[in-house]
Amino acid sequence: MTTVSFGQNDKEMTEFDSNFSHTVFFWLKNPDSQADRTAFETSLRKFLDNSGYAKTKFIGKPPRTSRDVVDGSFTYSLIVSFDSAESQQAYQDEAPHKLFIEESSELWTKVIVYDSTSI
Repeated sequence: MTTVSFGQNDKEMTEFDSNFSHTVFFWLKNPDSQADRTAFETSLRKFLDNSGYAKTKFIGKPPRTSRDVVDGSFTYSLIVSFDSAESQQAYQDEAPHKLFIEESSELWTKVIVYDSTSI
């Protein structure tokens, strides 16, 4: 039996660790370009598959919604959890993360990051 968590099955992600949450929103330069979307998704998945620190590995896109409180202006979101702030910093410095930025930074116009620690 496969369980579904955060929109992905348990073969694609591990359990959410509430110690440190790293949420990233990306706005692609050409969001209507299937080639750019494919390049971005391929690079992001490769990075996450090779990260030694990322626990939860959720990649999303904005849902179709009409509620005023929902900001659907981004192209992709990423939610990654870590067991500590130190692990999150190591993730920032690891080679797969740096390669992802090198491969994909020309594809986006804006990135916003929200980091949170558990209360």
